[in-house]
Amino acid sequence: MLVCPLMPSSDFSIGVDLGGTNLRIAAVDATGNLLEKITLGTQVSKGRDYVVNEMCEAIESLTSRYQKKSTLCGVGIGIPGIIDKRTDMLRESPNLPGWHDYPVREEISRRLGTEVILENDANAAAFGEAWLGAGKGCDDMCMITLGTGVGGGIVMGGRIWHGMRGMAGELGHMNIDPEGHPCGCGSRGCIEQYASATAIVRMTRELIATGKAPQLARAAHDNLEFGAKVVYQMAVQGDAPAQEIYRTVGWALGIHIADLVNIFNFPIYVVGGGVASGWDAFAPALFDELRVRSFVYAATAPGDAERAPGKSTIVTHALLGGDAGLYGAARLPMLMSEIEKHVVARR
Repeated sequence: MLVCPLMPSSDFSIGVDLGGTNLRIAAVDATGNLLEKITLGTQVSKGRDYVVNEMCEAIESLTSRYQKKSTLCGVGIGIPGIIDKRTDMLRESPNLPGWHDYPVREEISRRLGTEVILENDANAAAFGEAWLGAGKGCDDMCMITLGTGVGGGIVMGGRIWHGMRGMAGELGHMNIDPEGHPCGCGSRGCIEQYASATAIVRMTRELIATGKAPQLARAAHDNLEFGAKVVYQMAVQGDAPAQEIYRTVGWALGIHIADLVNIFNFPIYVVGGGVASGWDAFAPALFDELRVRSFVYAATAPGDAERAPGKSTIVTHALLGGDAGLYGAARLPMLMSEIEKHVVARR
């Protein structure tokens, strides 16, 4: 799929969102205009060399169209998995089998002959929301991404916070209930087991098995694409068991975000990812739990007329949808270019 091209108003960069299902590549200019976007299927079964070749061909195609009148800052790539930022090695990616300990950045940079920055996909999405989305204008924010699993990204001082080895922000494995559902990470009761699309389907099937959710049981039997979206639609339509499942999502997120508020005291926390489209179904329970779990939030919640503007703790949903990671990935080489220009100017 191709988005019709626009003329860039400034220098540009290429953002890549490499997922286990879709590969998306976009040209974005320095003011945040999405100039053109290409969407391909990620054919992981054909091996990493095939995927990298397709990616590089699409990047070169976009670059050739815009480099004639503008300067390419570089390429930013958001990729699912654990990246060792000291070596730019992709250590592990469950959605990309065969990419274990693969020097992705080095390989793509060699093929393209340009600056390439590799970043975790959730970090890239957080950076996109900080640049152009719900966190625009804030140098410090935290984003929780609710998809197949739960991820997150932390932006501090206008930069992604990576931690010691680039592995910071694994918010999906913060604990909600020590005696809760077993998690694939080896722990129990992680937020991923209560607020991801996978968790919603699991909780729904568990409820169906009790015989207490006949409408959900019928939907699960009749709909081959039964998933979190169907459960949300039924919750909106008034199905009590579906509403209870989304209250559980909100309860878990309330505990989770309360911990983040108490730790960081940031001005904004953003909830994104596919499950965030059910915001109206889980947000009331989220805020009910947040108010009693975080004394920091209770002291800084919006609505106090005497509180100075900009001093409230905002918890909200993302604004950029599925393009957040593309924008964030594209912004990375722009920021690097700006820093380099600043350093040169000071010499």
